[in-house]
Amino acid sequence: MTTEFTPQHWAGAVGVALVVALWVDRRWGEPAATLHPVVWMGNYLTKAGERVQRHAAQDPHTQDFKAFWLAALMWSAGAALFLIAALLLQGLALELPWWAAGLTLGLLLKPMLALAMLKSEVRAVEAALAESLDAGRERLRWLVSRDVTQLTDVQVRESAIETLAENLNDSVVAPIFWFLLLGLPGAVLYRFANTADAMWGYPGVYQGRNWAWAGKWAARADDVLSWVPARVTAVLLLLVEGRRGWALRSQLRAEAAKTPSPNSGWPMAAMALVLGVALRKPAVYVLNPEGREAQAPDTAAALIFVSKAVLALVLIALGALFLIAAGV
Repeated sequence: MTTEFTPQHWAGAVGVALVVALWVDRRWGEPAATLHPVVWMGNYLTKAGERVQRHAAQDPHTQDFKAFWLAALMWSAGAALFLIAALLLQGLALELPWWAAGLTLGLLLKPMLALAMLKSEVRAVEAALAESLDAGRERLRWLVSRDVTQLTDVQVRESAIETLAENLNDSVVAPIFWFLLLGLPGAVLYRFANTADAMWGYPGVYQGRNWAWAGKWAARADDVLSWVPARVTAVLLLLVEGRRGWALRSQLRAEAAKTPSPNSGWPMAAMALVLGVALRKPAVYVLNPEGREAQAPDTAAALIFVSKAVLALVLIALGALFLIAAGV
């Protein structure tokens, strides 16, 4: 028997899915690599990237339209593959009663989120830093692509807090945002685009390969899909700090504009402001330069802000879904 699809059915299923996905993430973390859709995305992008690089000019100053369009084609093919799978799975799930559809969608949504892993990795950097500077640098290397060999203890901590803020958007808020708008296909498309940007979206030569043109499509696609969620993430971080945080909103735009990225600066700047610390990338930018140096308690405070921001997002989403279910 086919379940009748109504706005109430959709809202109920989406609400249950959101709660289930975050509960499973907190309880069990990431699925095994062999079963992880994001790992599958990475495997596809690795093979596709190798094919693109076989045809890419390795001079970063060369206008390489062939590599650009080949990468765009490979990106689109991969996105279509995962989107079709997501549409089929969502369609099957929505044939079930709303609570069962929500449970199924929640299990499917979970791999698109990585809140527990993100928080665990940032805690691990702080714990390693408590042992020694070298241990902290080595643990940070797991999280960032920048050179960590010359970072001070404060700079290691700042980098970890920046990564926490940036990935609050990439790994949690943005997938949820697109899930709420477009269902499972929205979350899957975002995660594919974000993974492609992480693997291809370099402005020049990285690890001996030139991505200046081969990575442009992936970088721009991620910029477009992250534009609204990044600003939502920043606003959430200000809101959960209450009146003091909201009073900082006048500084947010100017601080966010200091970073080269059109999006990542927003959650990082918001985090710097609510913590009252300066966050620096040497020779690139300083966010909230009047802030103090980040100390170990600031990492713990940043983790609390992240948890509060996610809770606020969930409550807002559930409230909106309740109104839809009520026919408002």
